[in-house]
Amino acid sequence: MSVAVPGLTAILAAVFTVLLVDQWRDRRHGFQIAWAVGTLCYTLGSGAEALAAANGWSEPLYRTWYLAGGLLTAGWLGLGTGFLLARTRFGYAYAALLLFAGFIALVSAISPKNAGAGPLPFVYAVGTLATSVGVFAMSYFASDRWSRLVAAFVVVLSVAGIAITVAMPPLPAPGYLLNAAGQPVGDAMPPYLRLIAPVMNISGGGALMLGAVFSAYVFMPKRRVLPYSLDPSQPGDQFLFNLLIAVPAITVNLVASLPGAAREFLAGRLHSRVPATLLIAAGALVPLVTDSLSVAGSTGILALGKLVGIVLLFAGFLVSTEVFREVRIPFTSIRIATSGRERARRRDAVASAAAGQPGADQAAGPAVATSSVKPAAPGPR
Repeated sequence: MSVAVPGLTAILAAVFTVLLVDQWRDRRHGFQIAWAVGTLCYTLGSGAEALAAANGWSEPLYRTWYLAGGLLTAGWLGLGTGFLLARTRFGYAYAALLLFAGFIALVSAISPKNAGAGPLPFVYAVGTLATSVGVFAMSYFASDRWSRLVAAFVVVLSVAGIAITVAMPPLPAPGYLLNAAGQPVGDAMPPYLRLIAPVMNISGGGALMLGAVFSAYVFMPKRRVLPYSLDPSQPGDQFLFNLLIAVPAITVNLVASLPGAAREFLAGRLHSRVPATLLIAAGALVPLVTDSLSVAGSTGILALGKLVGIVLLFAGFLVSTEVFREVRIPFTSIRIATSGRERARRRDAVASAAAGQPGADQAAGPAVATSSVKPAAPGPR
């Protein structure tokens, strides 16, 4: 395996992490620090692959690769999206992803391949299903605290994964497992650790991808071919019907809205968050596809898929209008450049302060100065 591809992936992910932490220091939003943890894990996983390509695999590198890249990255990136969309109806989608992840974990736990895993996989499955119910209930009552429940769930699974990885006995010699193409595979890990992966990857990776698509739908000019409503005040049977048709309705409406969005883009009027979030969705999808192909035997593009994924995620971050409010040296107040919009906002704030009125940020509340995929409203009906 060449060191260039995973090495470049690790470098880009590390730069992304620094920018996210710096942005969090400035704005203090939970989704920024959750994404930073996710990109840090992305860095560690790809960095382990790069070091192994240069010097050969060892058990510590293999454990780091599996823990950071295989267990934690997707879960924390998905949690960031959960924080970002906490005030929308996206909680229903996160609950569905958790439900599916719990079902997969339960089926995997009873598979003969994972015989001898003990009770822990059943604990993962039950905890995932219970969290799904809690997220659904909080979403129904329009409480944005469902994202905190997801955060507690991700933290508990992360701590469990770290503890198991550190405390488990040495792996059979040579301490790692590679496939015929020289790519690392997780089958050397004990099943009670491996079964954390579907829970974190299905719920987190799905939330990252679907949340980005949902956000693009929120901000693009919409053509509502199929109407639906998730208003909890409607009769129960009507709510359940609308809940069932929400996914196909959003999908149909999204496809029907693409021509109008393309026209707005060509005219320079499309909200910058639409291309930004579509890039993020693609960045989540590409590694998912390459991972699936690797399971089917096409392992040669696995590392390339991770590189393309982080490039697209980083591009989505950079395309965001909010990122370019100002360009400054990270972790300092030294500004290199300031956008015209930001200069105008600062002038308005100074004028408002001189007049004894609240500035733009104070008047607008916490929805101001967020990242590229924060919707300004509770989401489409």
